[in-house]
Amino acid sequence: MKKVKSYQILILLIATVFVSCSAPKNEEATTLKDAFKDKFYIGTAMNAWQIAGKDTAGVQVIKDQFSAIVAENCMKSGQIQRKEGEFDFTLADQFVDFGEENNKFITGHCLIWHSQAPRWFFTDSLGNDVSREMMIERMKTHIYTVVGRYKGRIKGWDVVNEAIMEDGSYRNSKFYQIVGEDFIKLAFQFAHEADPDAELYYNDYNEWFSGKRDGIVQLIRNLKADGIRIDGIGMQGHIGMDHPSLEDYEAAIVAYATEGMKVMVTELDMSILPQPDRNVGADIATSYEYKQKLNPYTEGVPEEQMLAWDNRMTALFQLLLKHSDSVSRVTLWGVSDGMSWKNNFPVRGRTDYPLLFDRSYQPKSIVQKLIDEALKQE
Repeated sequence: MKKVKSYQILILLIATVFVSCSAPKNEEATTLKDAFKDKFYIGTAMNAWQIAGKDTAGVQVIKDQFSAIVAENCMKSGQIQRKEGEFDFTLADQFVDFGEENNKFITGHCLIWHSQAPRWFFTDSLGNDVSREMMIERMKTHIYTVVGRYKGRIKGWDVVNEAIMEDGSYRNSKFYQIVGEDFIKLAFQFAHEADPDAELYYNDYNEWFSGKRDGIVQLIRNLKADGIRIDGIGMQGHIGMDHPSLEDYEAAIVAYATEGMKVMVTELDMSILPQPDRNVGADIATSYEYKQKLNPYTEGVPEEQMLAWDNRMTALFQLLLKHSDSVSRVTLWGVSDGMSWKNNFPVRGRTDYPLLFDRSYQPKSIVQKLIDEALKQE
């Protein structure tokens, strides 16, 4: 065997160190989940077709690109308990199984929401509003049953959804009418009792409006004063090309983080289409008449407009990366443009392009741009 001299060994060691130091960091980070793994979870909502395994292309994108998942509809009360005491966990079980099998951070969405709730939830056999005591008991049973089933498996829950108005007042929902503002506190209490280790979130849209922001901050303080656990605020993030301003968005992030909250963007999509009303939020009861001028890109988006969309989405992620010490998760509300609810909201029949993957499930130019942005933030 040829003898290796000491100076040769030294040269080899120096060369090895040089190659190691000069190699690009995160060389293998070619997916969103890899690029953002040290920043925050990057997630997506899963629809019924994906959960059931029928949308195979969408499922593959979810496996490859995202580190977190949330169910788009199948865990809402109207879906999971259509009749009192009759729970259907078929899709919800498949959703949680998928998350565990693919090592995803799993969020439950949502326990208490005035919309997409079953009609029986609020009424007695004669169709009259139930008593406060009955309403609380139904809330408790629903939360205990759903959260308890996935105890230790679902990591965080959107406990209450969309209970604060833009001026900071409480939404006049059936929960509020029957129980009063205590329905929020009770929902968080029941969720914590059902799974003491799960993270608990309040989730809302237009979360950057100053009035709503201040109302949510007061809600956090009220819950804490009563000894109720709340871990984070979900900023839905249904945004457009000219609203909100990044300054308003940052102010909301800072406000919630200052209260000790984890901050999550939970339902991110960015419509490229003109809005019929600048104050459109995400209230699914909102609807506007179809007009051709509100649907300009039926055959595709011109390059200039697509670049503008990319630039705004990039700027948003730059802001989120700036606050990655407070932001724990960013979840897109869907996988591909063709499946997005924005094609029908707030105007039915439009062709929108609000997500990161196109109608053929191919990554749009924004995907590589976001990966590059994440890798810059070492």
